Parts: sequence; structure tokens; C-alpha cells
Amino acid sequence: MTLDDMLASLFPEGHDVRNDNGVLLGSGPLRGGGRAVVIGIADRIAVGVDEAIRLSRHVLNAMERGGASPILVLVDSDSQRMSKRDELLGLNEFLAHLAKCLIYADMQGCQTVGLLYGHSAAGAFLATALATRVLVALPGAEPEVMDLPSMSKVTKLSIDVLKKKAKSTPVFAPGLDKPGSDGRGAFHLGRENLTGRAASDAARQRSGWWRSARPSRQDS
Repeated sequence: MTLDDMLASLFPEGHDVRNDNGVLLGSGPLRGGGRAVVIGIADRIAVGVDEAIRLSRHVLNAMERGGASPILVLVDSDSQRMSKRDELLGLNEFLAHLAKCLIYADMQGCQTVGLLYGHSAAGAFLATALATRVLVALPGAEPEVMDLPSMSKVTKLSIDVLKKKAKSTPVFAPGLDKPGSDGRGAFHLGRENLTGRAASDAARQRSGWWRSARPSRQDS
């Protein structure tokens, strides 16, 4: 499913989401009235300081306008951008700031839903989709803790050895079918109304899959 097809399916009445060099910003109408704030990463770009601060600003701007509009985070990214410029500017802090903005919005009553429709890995994944209250993955999505070439550099193991380990050790393995097998959790695959918490929660209950063990952010 292409990004345009997905947005048309989510917002059949139209939307103003724009793709600016891989950064998604905008909003779309909800069936019951109001609008959902939409942010995200497209075209499998790497997330650097520039992308992270733009996404953070859009979330904060939505909160400054008041109300409790749900926030939909669409993700098809590479890993974080590991350039010298981004590292020297403090990329880890920019990614942490983006995650904090999404978590704070959730604490203030803005429902946050992540939709993984493509690839994502490492810090980019943590700061976007994994920072939301509910995460939904479309069939064919490709999440990774770390891509195998990078893991090979860190562990000093060959790609062939890592591919073999990925068959029996979930933490090594990319894809949607592994995260639940070691108790860490699993993604819900579905096409429910992604901007409604009740629909997402009901879908997760119907699926019988893992439910987040995190305490309520209002209580944390």
C-alpha cells in the first residue's frame, strides 16, 4: 500500500497531510468530528536533528492550540541519521525530545497512535512509533532493532551467522513475527479506525496478542 492510498483510506473526506522531503505534517478529519494531527516519516529517510525538531514542533503547536486532538504517527523510515553533523548537534537529545513530546501529549489526553506501514529501526523507531500509546503495523511492515550489517559491526559476527541466529533468537530478527515470541510484545496488524483508542484497544483484545504492560502515563 502506498502512502497516498493509505492516507486516502484513513481520511476518505480528504486531508492536508504533506510530504516535505520525507517529513509528514498535517491533519485529517475524524468521522465523529474534529481533526487528527498527523506527523511521520516517509520514503524510508533517516531521522536526523532537522526531522526530529520539525516533528516535535508540530506536536507542540497542536497542543498549544488547545483541545485533545488525537495524534497519528506514520512511520516508514531508515534508522537515525548517523552523520558527524547530527551526532555533534546531539542527535540523541533531539530524538529524546520528540519521544517526550509524544508522551507528554498522551499524558495531556491526546490519544497517540503509531502506524508502521514500512520500515523503521533503532533510534528512529524508538522516537516515533514506539513513543505512542498504541502501535499498529500494516502487513508487510519491517521493524528492526538494528539492521544486520550494523549489528555485525558491533558484535563482530558475520552476516551469515546473524541470519542463522535470527531464525531462533527473536532479538536479532527483523519483521513482525518475532517480537512476541520472547515475551517482549507484538504488533497488532489491522485496519481499524486508527485514530480512536477504543477501536484500537478492542482490536488488540480481539487479536489475543500482547497488551502493553506499561503503567498508565497519568500514574507514572
